Amino acid sequence: MTRMELAVTADAFAHDPLAARLDDLAAIAERTGGEVTATHEPFLAQVSLRLDPALADRVPFPLPLEPNACWEEGERAALWLGPDEWLVLGPPSNGAEIAAELDSALDGLHYSVVDVSANRVAIEIGGPGRFELLSKGCTIDLHSLAWAAGMCAQTLLAKTQVLLHERADTTRLLVRPSFADYLVDWLLAATTDWSVTG
Repeated sequence: MTRMELAVTADAFAHDPLAARLDDLAAIAERTGGEVTATHEPFLAQVSLRLDPALADRVPFPLPLEPNACWEEGERAALWLGPDEWLVLGPPSNGAEIAAELDSALDGLHYSVVDVSANRVAIEIGGPGRFELLSKGCTIDLHSLAWAAGMCAQTLLAKTQVLLHERADTTRLLVRPSFADYLVDWLLAATTDWSVTG
């Protein structure tokens, strides 16, 4: 008699909170004539790192040490959240690998590494009108003199807690899964009359 062993991981039970809203996100480009686009990044890897910034050189990739700064290369990014806190982003369902990589590099040090991939949903906002759209619900100054690629900020968007990650051509929104549907509804409402106000 043979025995089968089945390895079960959390990924096998992962549920995408926005799986049913992809058409709604796509509709934003139609409503705005392409001025704003919205896509969803399912299962984006997210790992919380707490570490004395004096030990940042032990991490196998650059950690931004300036407030609200980001480092990004390929599919990997590190966002500054506080003096000793970063959010490391990576390819979908790659959180455990990133955590293991950090554990190995920081072995023997005082630190915290936690896979928080299920903690936020990622929406990517693109197009030349994205700052106008985001400014309808966000108090951060998104003018190019104050906001640029390589920056991040924890703020409110339409009264919802979000993390903004400004990239080369898009703004990534990270929002709690329980507010993701509401945020999509707000994006749709904010672009309803775009041809008039956009």
